[in-house]
Amino acid sequence: MGMPVLVLGESGSGKSYSIKNFSTDEVGIFAVEKPFLPFKKDFKVAKRAGYKEIGQVLKEPKLKTYIIDDSQYLLVNEMFDKAKDQGYGKFTDIALHFRNLIHYINQELPDDVIVYFLHHTELDSNTGRIKAKTVGKMLDNQLTVEGCFNIVLLCCVEGTEHFFITQSDGATTAKSPEGMLELRMPNDLKAVDTAIREYYGI
Repeated sequence: MGMPVLVLGESGSGKSYSIKNFSTDEVGIFAVEKPFLPFKKDFKVAKRAGYKEIGQVLKEPKLKTYIIDDSQYLLVNEMFDKAKDQGYGKFTDIALHFRNLIHYINQELPDDVIVYFLHHTELDSNTGRIKAKTVGKMLDNQLTVEGCFNIVLLCCVEGTEHFFITQSDGATTAKSPEGMLELRMPNDLKAVDTAIREYYGI
């Protein structure tokens, strides 16, 4: 089984920048919406990737680490593609496609493959908690995104400092296994990747 990891944050909070410390030959990046990264480094980037492109690569993964940058646009782009469709069935389809991708990673990929979903946040109007951004209440009712992941990190900014929160304080949906990560740590996804692999021995 592979491992999906969810990295949440507002635009500009440092989600994409957290990739920087990976070596260019150890990570593959799917850029769903924005074709460029916020730094100069010669990473392998599949631009404007959708489910088809992601699925083709993950069918026979050649790397141990993959990143889906702006993964919420997998939901958003499909919603706009189906904007003129009548009925609520389109929301079921949108939820199903996103859930199927996560399940494929969980069930079909080799144990040592980790796929990071870099995903925007929104404020839950019912609970007041910071959560993964979706495309409507019906989708939230059908798919609790964070529930599909064992590890959920939250990118935060204080002044010029960017960092990850790895456990919830009641106001977020961040979570990680006990003793794996510091409660607050630099937004360095390579360091997170190393910690996960050491924790699970993969």
